[in-house]
Amino acid sequence: MIDLKDKQVETVLEEAIKELQTDDECRLVSITKKIDKVDPLHFFMAAKQLGGNRTFWTDSKQNLWLTGAGKAHQFSAEIDRFEETEKQWNAVLDQAIIHNPFTVPGTGIVALGGMSFDPKKQPTELWKEFRPSQFTIPAFLLTRYKNDHYLTINIYVKKNDHAIQLADELKSIEAKLLLGRVNHSDSLTITDQLEVEPEKWKNSVREATEEIRNGIVEKIVLAREVRLKFNRQADIAIILSNLINAQPNSFIFAYEIGDNCFVGASPERLVKLEGKQLLSTCLAGTAPRGKTKDDDIRICNELMNDEKNRQEHAFVVTMIKRAIKDYCTEVDIPDEPVIYPLKNLQHLYTPVEAKLKDDHSIFDIIKQLHPTPALGGTPRKESLAFIRDNELLDRGWYGAPIGWLDSNQNGEFAVAIRSALIQGNEASLFAGCGVVMDSDPEKEYEETKIKLLPMLTVLGGKQ
Repeated sequence: MIDLKDKQVETVLEEAIKELQTDDECRLVSITKKIDKVDPLHFFMAAKQLGGNRTFWTDSKQNLWLTGAGKAHQFSAEIDRFEETEKQWNAVLDQAIIHNPFTVPGTGIVALGGMSFDPKKQPTELWKEFRPSQFTIPAFLLTRYKNDHYLTINIYVKKNDHAIQLADELKSIEAKLLLGRVNHSDSLTITDQLEVEPEKWKNSVREATEEIRNGIVEKIVLAREVRLKFNRQADIAIILSNLINAQPNSFIFAYEIGDNCFVGASPERLVKLEGKQLLSTCLAGTAPRGKTKDDDIRICNELMNDEKNRQEHAFVVTMIKRAIKDYCTEVDIPDEPVIYPLKNLQHLYTPVEAKLKDDHSIFDIIKQLHPTPALGGTPRKESLAFIRDNELLDRGWYGAPIGWLDSNQNGEFAVAIRSALIQGNEASLFAGCGVVMDSDPEKEYEETKIKLLPMLTVLGGKQ
């Protein structure tokens, strides 16, 4: 590894090219620099000119924003996907030349991506572009951390490349990206809305309660799909802008492959890692927001004292504690949940803090946590088997880990709920609920309608 601090792009590229020994050898070069303020959504809109490979992320506090343009490198895995993904990520870092004088999260080489909910489920055409595990290292990445902005350029170089020519090309693309603007197109209107077999879904809830009564499982999470058609092709930048305004306490994400874009506003963190400091969250138990302050307080108190929701939440707390105990030290979990309010919903919430052991990685934790009882059920093996055999949809990346990791040992993944798969002028929306012994199919159906609201409203639906 050569010392790259304070060198210009041309010099960095030139020295990287000189290290190559043969004509067919190539190296990934990553250069991060601090820049003036740039709007992440303007950057996202401008990134459209680099083709259908855009990525977006902002955390629930809007401290960190990541906007990726283009694709410098992509890696995916299907068999042993957690181990294989980590192996490929480490291989990229081992070979790359990284010029990053900053220790800021989300700088240096950053990979953004996600995974499917259940790789054993027979996939459908709906999710054909999305692998069981797939991550992209953008060609250009805008990072906004608190009030500072950074641009990372990632490019592969070969022995016969010319550093000055490459630098000029990169400079030209960079200028276009940094001058991007959001085009305010006409309002998106839903022209057709189809609930996929709601009565069959309610029947599957009944079957799940029978399974629970027979002592096979304790809880099963069942999801359903709503399909939409629009008056025009959906503009992902506008959708992201609307989600940011409407769901300020959520993780906002987008992962685009060609004409397909998986986008959402999830309130649920799976895991966050800063160095060795780990944070996970238990988010299970849901109720609507009240129309008045008094109504809101009443619903909040009912949620805190509702036996079904508290049981559902306790399943998740117990599972996360068991999942991380062999991988972490200094595990800290409060005894009681609190209320986590969103615009349309409120949830029971318990944070989990710990310190990751030296010989483990964020992928070890993701493997242990996914799927949590809030998305799969408990016990995990038996609940997943029921979902696999009885659920009416291909979840794809819905309900699965989505997020980012960087070359500075940082990363964060959310659970991809409150989400939609956008495909041109069509979309599929997903929502699920936890079924326990005394679940009522009609009430569970109404709960999924509430959970569909965050995406439905920003896509032109009515509240």
